[in-house]
Amino acid sequence: MTTSSLELASLLCSRLCHDMLSPVGALTNGLELLADEKDPVMRQRCFELLEQSARISADKLKFFRLAFGAAGGFGELVPVNEARVLVDALVANNARIAVTWTLPSDALPKPAVKTLLNFALIGIDALPRGGTLELAAELRQGTSEIVVRASGTRIAFDGDIGRALDGSLPESELSSRTAPAAMLAQLAASLGGELQYALGEGALVLGAVLPGA
Repeated sequence: MTTSSLELASLLCSRLCHDMLSPVGALTNGLELLADEKDPVMRQRCFELLEQSARISADKLKFFRLAFGAAGGFGELVPVNEARVLVDALVANNARIAVTWTLPSDALPKPAVKTLLNFALIGIDALPRGGTLELAAELRQGTSEIVVRASGTRIAFDGDIGRALDGSLPESELSSRTAPAAMLAQLAASLGGELQYALGEGALVLGAVLPGA
């Protein structure tokens, strides 16, 4: 593993830990409240909060395991419904975001699924006030085509994420926020593929063409 790969892996771990801190912290707080609470109604409420936090934690871990890690190995076809379940679970507790899917293919290669999941993550982050997340992916003649569109009243998109996607962000400027985009750029380059993004008024569009994936 090169120094660059080590740095990228470290930043991805930092991103994962950052996103897991809130639900895991809620579990700790819930247990502390439960230890001191005597009222049956309030104890039941604590149990409900603990169950919710545990579910959110599990959903995020499953998402990141495939989005950042090597779940299931490499070079395999992954059912597209698996990606759909992971994304839907990630936004299940955010009623402000509506998700729509267009998935003509039953399965996609692992690099394409990783790209789809990370595009979804970028799209979710771009909708702090809610909106619509549209995801489409298809495998045609050995090439995966992926499009994710995030639209809403306010789009929050860090320009450094765009630079990481097109490979123009210097390694010295990488952060845990831009690491997923940098990973996608390396993945696309290794396949001879292409990533694109377009930011307009009220919408962010992310696209990928991945030969052999």
